[in-house]
Amino acid sequence: MQHRIIVLGAGYSGAIAAGRLAKRLRREDVAITLVNAEPDFVERVRMHQLAVGQELTPRPLREMFAGTGIELKLAMATSIDVDRKTVTVKSADGPEQLSYDTLVYALGSGWNAGGVPGAAEHGHQIAGRPGALRLRERLAQLTEGETVAVVGGGLTGLEFATEVAEARPDLDVALAARGELGDWLSPKGRTHLRKVTDKLGITVYENAPVTTVEADRVTTADGRAIAAAVTVWTTGFAVHSLAKATGLELADTGRIVVDATMRSLSHPDVYAIGDAAHALGAGDKPLRMSCASGAPMAWRAADSIAARLSGGTPASAPLRYFNQCISLGRTEGLIQFVTADDRSVNRTLAGRFAARYKELVCKGALWGVANPTLGIPARRRRVVADHLAPKGTARAAA
Repeated sequence: MQHRIIVLGAGYSGAIAAGRLAKRLRREDVAITLVNAEPDFVERVRMHQLAVGQELTPRPLREMFAGTGIELKLAMATSIDVDRKTVTVKSADGPEQLSYDTLVYALGSGWNAGGVPGAAEHGHQIAGRPGALRLRERLAQLTEGETVAVVGGGLTGLEFATEVAEARPDLDVALAARGELGDWLSPKGRTHLRKVTDKLGITVYENAPVTTVEADRVTTADGRAIAAAVTVWTTGFAVHSLAKATGLELADTGRIVVDATMRSLSHPDVYAIGDAAHALGAGDKPLRMSCASGAPMAWRAADSIAARLSGGTPASAPLRYFNQCISLGRTEGLIQFVTADDRSVNRTLAGRFAARYKELVCKGALWGVANPTLGIPARRRRVVADHLAPKGTARAAA
């Protein structure tokens, strides 16, 4: 008798949740299947580095989860039937239907063109490895004096703009922000950010939402045209569309509405984590799409599932934030400390120390995937009989 758990997506959230469940529950009591379209774990927080030509070490998922008892299925989820509790996936061997007792939805998000004319046709994105590699190839073709226009003044836009300006000083870099540069940061944070962009020679267009994208330029709402040999679109992320057809309760953003244990409000057999989940943190504010949200959400979901399956009570305290970590190239960084509900306070770290801090955070995030209980010994719990299903019924051919 085994309880069948399917985890969809092996980004930071999904990979941590699967690994933590394997550490929390007895192997003979659960069958954990991790479904992912790519064979490698992708360090999404480093896509701006990959795009400018830096090499990243491959992280094969089979090696990461060797010896854990987790079954890795390289496939793309194509549909979910929450009433029949099945997931249809498509792999190199064709379509297949998987049955679950508990589903962890961690399919994350992709880039969001926002309906802006020309953005999808002419814009590049770094929301995933394929997009970052395409951009890398295009940047390698640019010659001295050509302009890279970065649309979006959020964390992704800032990190890419500073990374490419540092790596390719022969290029002109323009950053178009909807509001003022770093307007969510503290005064100290904004001052340091402007110092770095000035030092790197980045031309910043503030209060300049982009309304159209063409092959050689972008146009802002006030009619300004910004030349662009390459346009990089970083204005935000959109969640995977698969959840729309499931019958799960969704927020206006398309994210799955969950409670404090990351459990779907409409379907208690489904948990959602990471960018896919609409979860409330401190102050009843929705957690933002980020690695800083995704890892704690994965810990909470895995611990909640383990607690319920073993007859315990899951924790429900709101998740909180501590800081925002921004890389500004390889030698500069900014650590903005925040309140529990993610509002900036006038306390920062900056410069080389902040760059090293951010690098440690990135390495720590990867280490956390391989060590989902953070190095703390975990006692595997026995699943109570009510949650066990007949062994061998986890899969049926489609």
